[in-house]
Amino acid sequence: GLLSCSCPRTTSPSRPRSPPSFADALCRDRRSLVLTVLVRRRRGRLKGKGGDMKNLKLVTRIVQELQLHLDGETLVVSAIDAERHRAFFVSSANFLYSVNLLASTQQPLQWSKTTLDSDVEEVLLEPGDFIVAMDYLMEKESLLLGSADGCLLLYNVEERTTEVVGRLEGGVKTIASSPDGALLSVTTGLGQLLVMTHDWEVLFETSIDPQSASACEINTSDGQIQSCVSWRGDGKHFATLGGFDGSPKKLTIWERESGKVHSSSDTRNFMGQSLDWMPSGAKVVTAHDRKTEGKCPLIVFYEKNGLERSHFSIEEPAEVVIQALKWNCNSELLAALVSCGQYDVIKIWSCSNNHWYLKQELRYTKNEGVKFSWDPTKPLHLICWTLGGEVIAHRFAWTTAVSETSVALVIDGPRILITPLHLGLMPPPMSLFFLAFPCAVNEVCFVSKNSKNHLTAYLSNGSLCVVELPATDTWEKFEGNGITVDPCHCDFSLNNSMHLTWIDTRTLIGICRFSDYCSSTPMRSSEAGNLEEKHDSLFFVNEIKLVCSEDCLPGSVSSSGWQARVSKRMPLEGPVIGVSRNPAKGGSAFIQLSGGKIVEYCSELRMTAPIQSGELCPDYDFPTSCPSMTAVPCHENGVVRTLLLGLDDSSKLHLGKRLLSNNCSSFTFYSSSYGATEQVVTHLLVTTKQDLLFIVDVNEIFLKNGQVTIDSHVNNHPRAKPSKEHITVWEKGAKLVGVLHGDEAAVIIQTTRGNLECMYPRKLVLVAIVQALVQRRFKDAMDMVRRHRIDFNMLVDYCGWKAFIKSAADFVNEVNNLSHITEFVCSIKNENVSGKLYEAYISFPEQCSSSMDSENLHGALSENKVTSVLMAIRKALEEQIEESSSRELCILTTLARSEPPLLEEALNRIKVIRELELHGVDDGRRKLYPSAEESLKHLLWLTEPEAVFNAALGLYDLNLAAIVALNSQKDPKEFLPFLKGLECLPPAIMSYLVTQIKDIKFLRHGATIFLKRNALEKLQ
Repeated sequence: GLLSCSCPRTTSPSRPRSPPSFADALCRDRRSLVLTVLVRRRRGRLKGKGGDMKNLKLVTRIVQELQLHLDGETLVVSAIDAERHRAFFVSSANFLYSVNLLASTQQPLQWSKTTLDSDVEEVLLEPGDFIVAMDYLMEKESLLLGSADGCLLLYNVEERTTEVVGRLEGGVKTIASSPDGALLSVTTGLGQLLVMTHDWEVLFETSIDPQSASACEINTSDGQIQSCVSWRGDGKHFATLGGFDGSPKKLTIWERESGKVHSSSDTRNFMGQSLDWMPSGAKVVTAHDRKTEGKCPLIVFYEKNGLERSHFSIEEPAEVVIQALKWNCNSELLAALVSCGQYDVIKIWSCSNNHWYLKQELRYTKNEGVKFSWDPTKPLHLICWTLGGEVIAHRFAWTTAVSETSVALVIDGPRILITPLHLGLMPPPMSLFFLAFPCAVNEVCFVSKNSKNHLTAYLSNGSLCVVELPATDTWEKFEGNGITVDPCHCDFSLNNSMHLTWIDTRTLIGICRFSDYCSSTPMRSSEAGNLEEKHDSLFFVNEIKLVCSEDCLPGSVSSSGWQARVSKRMPLEGPVIGVSRNPAKGGSAFIQLSGGKIVEYCSELRMTAPIQSGELCPDYDFPTSCPSMTAVPCHENGVVRTLLLGLDDSSKLHLGKRLLSNNCSSFTFYSSSYGATEQVVTHLLVTTKQDLLFIVDVNEIFLKNGQVTIDSHVNNHPRAKPSKEHITVWEKGAKLVGVLHGDEAAVIIQTTRGNLECMYPRKLVLVAIVQALVQRRFKDAMDMVRRHRIDFNMLVDYCGWKAFIKSAADFVNEVNNLSHITEFVCSIKNENVSGKLYEAYISFPEQCSSSMDSENLHGALSENKVTSVLMAIRKALEEQIEESSSRELCILTTLARSEPPLLEEALNRIKVIRELELHGVDDGRRKLYPSAEESLKHLLWLTEPEAVFNAALGLYDLNLAAIVALNSQKDPKEFLPFLKGLECLPPAIMSYLVTQIKDIKFLRHGATIFLKRNALEKLQ
């Protein structure tokens, strides 16, 4: 009963609502079920299978320098100790560097150092030999090193001692330990595979390709065999890929215990050493080289049985080389290191609905020689390092792709898939239309103001693109189109910029490090005064001014002619976690620093020194870093203020220092405002880890000084038990994607499978109806009541029926649908139905409660609700609506549904129509009325036939009474003798007998015999 069913009612214009069907009864009786609303809209159904309604946002990028021991020294291999969160690097000069990686919980000042503190130890090898492979052994707290000449060394990290384990012929190529740390796999340059324990006991030794020649027979003149090994997440199987460079290879799946080949793939042109087994164990990812076909490489997925499962193209030139493929620890993201002609790039994909979305692209120069590795325990942390010793820690976060105005902006490589959800729910990769950019999009921001929409995209090559779109209601004409977007004309390049945010329709701000700061051409003196070059801060806010040199045609998309320049620059005291526009103040934004501190950036102020966050916004500071941060406008005591909420990595939802929920999985906001230029939010929506959806009024948040009772509701109401305080989400792990504001009152969630579901919580629907009633939008209120099957008495009871009577004329004039009005008339009841049904969801006005209390005390007043309301509706119909057949039937309905029914008046109206028919009048006015028979059948449908028959007798019209009896399926043997007997009587006696009959309870059986006998006695 918490969700509103949106199946529209179907009623004939000539009769009221039909009796409830089985489906209606099921919806009303099974109040505890949570229903998914499947509503067919203009552009599809509000349910979509698949779809990735989220984008991957770069939260922080921390660059630190590793001081190398010798000039010209470069880093070669790396390993990570997940338990102690440290990394090990070996250089080309055989120096071993041990560094502690910065944790996400560290304070801002600890991030400010640009140089990494490291322990350096030289690994002694024979002259000309060097380290080529390394892995960390957690059981021994040691590093296993492999050299080009085949020497295996065990380096104890704590004791700083080196032990020679053995030597392998042909040199070491790869070292990989099993996920449980019990076994080691080592491959050699001769194509040999060794699996051993930590006690150096060799379990088995074999050739990587079992069908190839033995190691002693391999022709080494062709070069060494390149190989790679990857273990499955449970450690029961591992995969190998080996062969000479450029030669066809086979993917081989091995069994752990026996060392036998479990399966192998067909011989294909695999690319390099690109091999990784998904940690969840579902797929093995590799890369296929298609240079001979003149096509770009393919990323291919294999199953455990060696069969190809699926693949996708990386959309690059055929000459590129995929050097590495790696999954993150939860198998959600796949990263690839791709070597292009002018640069190296790390591409990051996510999969949903069997489609791979390119979410991020990190570019590096060829000289940097970047390599990367995912954090073993944190799925959204990526660690990159360069040959020169730079260590770059990337921290990502998932953000909803749905804007505040319910527009979906899904990043998919060089495209942004755009769908306004109020037009239809199209799950990606489908979209209403898309924007095409020169290269991959890393970040997108969107702002809507004054019926204009502005979109900014930050590209992987450092370019900035700006698009101006018309009002969303006109976007249907772009359906299926792809709009090409040109980069802005800039005299600078945005290198590694983050957190692009609109603070005005022509102003952006972005965050960058000092070393990545925009390399700009000489500026004017006025601009140079705003750019302070001498500073000690590492992070800056860049304010970017935008100007369009081309005129935008109304209703068209403007994507060219934009120019951008950096107009202001403000230093910060630490790295930035998030930026959110201040909706209550133009040209302002909230900047969250590491640790949760908040700085308010104001474009009008000239700031050149680092700002201490607590001096500006102490009330907004979070107790910890919150990657997901949103600022929304709301009303507090009639004053617009900003509400700043943040969700941290521990699923805690914060409002400043206040804790709103400690198990929040996602949150969003709903605004009941209709037609307002700036939507003021009225409700906070929260989903919890228990798969419960809570809808909290913003006023309740202001009234409560402590924690909102979200978590207490979770403890008091198990998942299977229904409650009016929350909605049970039917699929585990589903998260909020967005809402449809105003009269739509819809909530969109995405399940773990990718499905998009749209539902209409009863509370939001009632809030939207109340908002429409307050604004006197009766047609919209009527449509929502019918669509969501809300009791029609809500339209009358909210402000009281006496107040509704005064607005009856406006109600009829605005609704202007006689079928809907007839349905409304048939549903009015003589009690406060809405107060009983919906008082748990919304609060009713005090005047409404007091009027209903007085009605309960004085029964006579309560009897007047139906009659008074229907009388006002009938009067409005006669004054506001033109004469028609439907209007006459609606008026008859108001007469029949009155309490008591005004049947005599209704029959008089039918009698007038019948007389016109008998006289053969065939003028225009006659055609505006229904036939007498149709009118009579309509009246008999609404009331008891016996009551209508009695009312017809009361009019002393025996012919009309006979017609009523015939249409009510009465037995002619009973009523015809009786009516003939009355017809034979003098008019005065007949009137007297009819009056007596009306005073006697009319019985169905034996009534005619009694009345006939009584009439004969009166005649004597």
